[in-house]
Amino acid sequence: MRDDKQPSAAAENDLEDMVASSDTGARKPLGVPGKLLVSIAAVWSLFQLWIASPLPYIVGFGVFSATEARSIHLAFALFLAFMAYPAFKRSPRDRVPLADWALAALAAFCGAYLFIFYADLAQRPGLPITQDIIVGVVGILMLLEATRRALGPPLMIVAAVFIAYSLFGPYMPGILAHRGVSLGGLINHQWLGTQGVFGIALGVSTSFVFLFVLFGALLDKAGAGNYFIKVAFSLLGHFKGGPAKAAVVASGMTGLISGSSIANTVTTGTFTIPMMKRVGFSAEKAGAVEVSSSVNGQIMPPVMGAAAFLMVEYVGIPYVDVIKHAFLPALISYIALIYIVHLEALKANMKGLPSSNPARPLLNKVIGFMTGLLLLMGLSIAVYYGLGWLKPVLGEATPWVVSVGLAIVYVGLLKVGANYPELEMDDPNSEVVKLPQTRPTVMVGLHYILPVVVLVWCLMVERLSPGLSAFWGHHVYDFHHGYPAPDHRDFPWPQPNGGRYQRRL
Repeated sequence: MRDDKQPSAAAENDLEDMVASSDTGARKPLGVPGKLLVSIAAVWSLFQLWIASPLPYIVGFGVFSATEARSIHLAFALFLAFMAYPAFKRSPRDRVPLADWALAALAAFCGAYLFIFYADLAQRPGLPITQDIIVGVVGILMLLEATRRALGPPLMIVAAVFIAYSLFGPYMPGILAHRGVSLGGLINHQWLGTQGVFGIALGVSTSFVFLFVLFGALLDKAGAGNYFIKVAFSLLGHFKGGPAKAAVVASGMTGLISGSSIANTVTTGTFTIPMMKRVGFSAEKAGAVEVSSSVNGQIMPPVMGAAAFLMVEYVGIPYVDVIKHAFLPALISYIALIYIVHLEALKANMKGLPSSNPARPLLNKVIGFMTGLLLLMGLSIAVYYGLGWLKPVLGEATPWVVSVGLAIVYVGLLKVGANYPELEMDDPNSEVVKLPQTRPTVMVGLHYILPVVVLVWCLMVERLSPGLSAFWGHHVYDFHHGYPAPDHRDFPWPQPNGGRYQRRL
């Protein structure tokens, strides 16, 4: 008989399918199509990093206007949507049907139409020709189908209803009736300008969301997610209801680099839920604790959900303010979750998991904690005032000096981590679970924290724009504060982000 703690193969497949269908697409083609899919995704990522960086202004080419960048962004997204997401549940997952190849190419062309015919469209604003209308109609249909594949029918149905309402307004009853718009007017507004499909929402995705999601995904694939889970368990796993408390903290730490609730839940939940059940939590309570803490990860700065970036554009407030106002509610929510878990553990008289840390007097623990805290504060002060002193002295050479310094720090952290055993992915269903020791676990992954520190520093201290901060967070090695901010008056070519390419918000 199968052990009840062991998930069935069908359940594991369903879990993987759910994650893939929401984040990366449920289709995993083999051979050349699979390599092409990965290559296009990589090219898309490089393109986003390119337009977010100051490199186009330095080398003098590859500068795209906001409309052109959004058009290319949408073309990549539509192509990958038809390639990675199957049309139906019964559609093949290990290959791309010929029909999807054709739809992907057609959708990509419609998405890139504004970029390809940018000059022609600029010469006839508000006067679409037959070709424009045909491309716009096909593009909207392709976008609705891509939305259905990636997010399901509800959002697609809502969008289709409002499009129909725009066209058939004169035939609506009572107060719902309106003058309506012609097909040409609808296409001109929705597909040929910057107020419909290519409006603020797509601009936010192009400028901010993609880079922050890529930042978190790269860190997670590098092992940061597993590192945060291990650190949380090494610190809290031995307390009453320790696995549940560790699940809350691990989800909060994973939320630092992930704005996706589903990805956060799966990353931490596959390990924490069985551990919570082992110490006495019911399956329902274990799932509730994990989901609650993972959903709250969306409001944990610096990498939050897409809604935070939409607030930046729609409300017109700096992203730094969003971070500052989100941090306290996020912290309070996690403290409340830990307190609720503690009460549940007390009521059920739960025990923690056996700790691997050597026994130490409480006074020594307090002294060690305070020493580490004081060292961290001293290092932060030294870096802050040190950079403030270097900038006027070094001038234009500041970014190069800071780059070398960060490279040295990163290599040093790698050397420190190499002195400790590498973290492994544990089996949460194993009979014996041994918590990792705190010091080796923390020290082995300090290099994962450096990109997050760089991102937060660029946003909160240097006050770079979110896109540029994410770019330097990706590259880690350069704050780029010494390089003068590009000014649109100094460049004859169009500016990305609608002429708002700037370092400071």
